[in-house]
Amino acid sequence: HVQLVESGGGSVQTGGSLRLSCAVSGDLSTHYCRGWFRQVPGKEREGVAAMDRNGLIRYRNMDIKDRFRISRDWAKKSLYLQMNSLKPEDTAMYYCASDPGPCWNCQDGNCQLYHYKTWGQGTQVTVSS
Repeated sequence: HVQLVESGGGSVQTGGSLRLSCAVSGDLSTHYCRGWFRQVPGKEREGVAAMDRNGLIRYRNMDIKDRFRISRDWAKKSLYLQMNSLKPEDTAMYYCASDPGPCWNCQDGNCQLYHYKTWGQGTQVTVSS
């Protein structure tokens, strides 16, 4: 049984940075994809960034790619999301997720993450102007 626990959220001003962490317990051997999603109340959850087991990375769009960086610690099985140059529109609940795959569907520089199977409880990110 896989459990994901996010941390690192908080409140920052526009232009600030945050680093989200996702700690893992359990067997991830069948989880090929790992990623970060976010959700604003009243809106659909959207994929932000993901990494497959081979280390291939995809971001939602070029704006996210320019400001965020997904990474992982292979030994600790932890997943991270470094978020820089934060904007008010980045305000959301951020979730760590994993899945056996497939991971994403990309076209013309924009990537949509598929619905992942296992989720953490989320960590709130608030960016004030």
